[in-house]
Amino acid sequence: MDLGTIDRMKYTDLLKEGFLLNWNLNSSSSCDKCRESGGRCGHIEEQFMCFCRDHNHTISCDVHDCTTTTTTHVVLNPRVQFLNSDRWYHIESLNYSGNEIVIHDQYLQEQLDSNTCNSLDNITIPESSALKFTTPIAPFYRCKCNESKSFDDHSSEFTAPIYNYSGCDDSYDLYFSKDPAAGESLPSLPETLIDLCSTFWLPRIPGWDPTKKGLASLFTACFYLRWEILPVCQNCRNKLGGQCTDNNGIGTGVGGIILGCIAFFIWQRRKKVRSISSTLLSRNISPEPSSKPDVEKGDSMLFTSIFTYDELVEATENFDESKELGDGGFGTVYHGKLRDGRDIAVKRLYEHNYKRVEQFVNEIKILSGLRHKYLVSLYGCTSRDSRELLLVYEFVSNGTVADHLHGNHAKAGHLTWPVRMSIAIESADALTYLHATEIIHRDVKTNNILLDNDFHVKVADFGLSRLFPTGVTHVSTAPQGTPGYVDPEYYQCYQLNDRSDVYSFGVVLIELISSKPAVDINRHRHEINLASMAINKILNHALHELVDPSLGYDSDYDVRRMVTSVAALAFRCLQQEKEMRPTMKEVLESLKSIEDEKYKRVKGEELDVTPEKGLLKAIPPLSPDSVTDKWASINTTPNTSA
Repeated sequence: MDLGTIDRMKYTDLLKEGFLLNWNLNSSSSCDKCRESGGRCGHIEEQFMCFCRDHNHTISCDVHDCTTTTTTHVVLNPRVQFLNSDRWYHIESLNYSGNEIVIHDQYLQEQLDSNTCNSLDNITIPESSALKFTTPIAPFYRCKCNESKSFDDHSSEFTAPIYNYSGCDDSYDLYFSKDPAAGESLPSLPETLIDLCSTFWLPRIPGWDPTKKGLASLFTACFYLRWEILPVCQNCRNKLGGQCTDNNGIGTGVGGIILGCIAFFIWQRRKKVRSISSTLLSRNISPEPSSKPDVEKGDSMLFTSIFTYDELVEATENFDESKELGDGGFGTVYHGKLRDGRDIAVKRLYEHNYKRVEQFVNEIKILSGLRHKYLVSLYGCTSRDSRELLLVYEFVSNGTVADHLHGNHAKAGHLTWPVRMSIAIESADALTYLHATEIIHRDVKTNNILLDNDFHVKVADFGLSRLFPTGVTHVSTAPQGTPGYVDPEYYQCYQLNDRSDVYSFGVVLIELISSKPAVDINRHRHEINLASMAINKILNHALHELVDPSLGYDSDYDVRRMVTSVAALAFRCLQQEKEMRPTMKEVLESLKSIEDEKYKRVKGEELDVTPEKGLLKAIPPLSPDSVTDKWASINTTPNTSA
């Protein structure tokens, strides 16, 4: 079918007949590079992103751009420190298939950016058969410039060919072999330069292009280490129950991982979640379920920072009741303060049974691979050998959205309609990011949406979250979540999909409109469930009865317009059939449009935003059985399978 044929056809006929669409991708495009490296192309916040197994990259799964992926925050990324060195290095990522770890030297990065040579010094690792550099670590001579002699004069004094870099912003020159990766060695210093030069070793970029300027053309602050699993170390830990170390040792601290016998530790992290969780439990644990691979779970554990039990006991004043912030799905959350003054939130597992530990490990696995401004950050956890299971998060100081809507902070009246719109958009942004990375939250509710002092959102509590692989229409699993928020189709059919989060978010939107809790047994029996109540109000042209009077719905035109539009969007989210619901991306786009749109009045008529006309004409017909089951509890449903 050619374009001329399309022009002559009606669109309906075109859709009935079908058509073939061909397109070409530039072979050098970012998407091609991403796919070739085993990733999946996508976009986050209008920026191309390559979704990889370790975490998201801006180019491809096998390219690590240190300057854009690192953070100077010492807790957000794992760190490592080698013995006999006071420098800390950030761990960028792990390549399990290639047994490589990518480390970034923040200090070296700053020196390269400043283009000064005087402050450059060595990078070395302890001698160990388990740990080796993959990136070439090459020697350089750093020499004080001698104005009376040119490079040609000096180069003739060497016994082998030597290259020079004179672009330092201070009075130093560098001498080096062109390509150490090709086996070229550095010739000895001539006697005339011994007093003027010193030797140092740094990660070297193979090859050198003299036309490129800056120290970054020679050095890299991002280097690779390869590990090997030592049989003696594996035997020490598995059979003897000992702590595996290396005599040449590598020291670690808060925010670091144990690199004494790094190979074994990484290998251990790769074991199945159930195997890891079982070692954390007492001997009273029930028999372990089948280890058959589960499509819901990833096949590797991601790294996070390790905290000691004692330092978290100290930070929370021995888990003092006055420090309790609330419940976090499978544990109590406490406010804590570390010795360096940082505020943290510590989640303490309720009980050591298999189900709780599985959720604990699941939250680590999910959060350690995510970075988004509207998602709560996981700082770390206690180790596998700790007496208790503890998760450490950033402290979000202003409570939950539920607190401000119908809880202890509701009377303060901080959540004006513009603030509520912002909360809706930011929450939708976070959930859109999760779905783009193939994760379903599965417990979206206002109690899991935290607020900072500026009322910006931090979506939290990922204990029930699940991986949702590409190409899969649903995941069969027993329903879990919080009554009043659970997708009725998921509840009835045991089929989880990304539209299950959309349904839950629809309930959140109704809460933002009404300031009412999702379930309230004190309401009329037909209105106990807020979703059912909202649907009935909308169908009966009584939206005004649902809206919180403090929002100005009756007096402010813009508020009335936006509330009506958000109610229509929530109505779509609350459809019983998942196919009738929008995606989270569509929800986000709709919310942004509602906030930004400037309604234009049609010539000769006024825009009607009354519930009877403005709302109902914007939503599809409702199926007769779309009212969800009534619930009598607001706690997260504990089931025996996930």
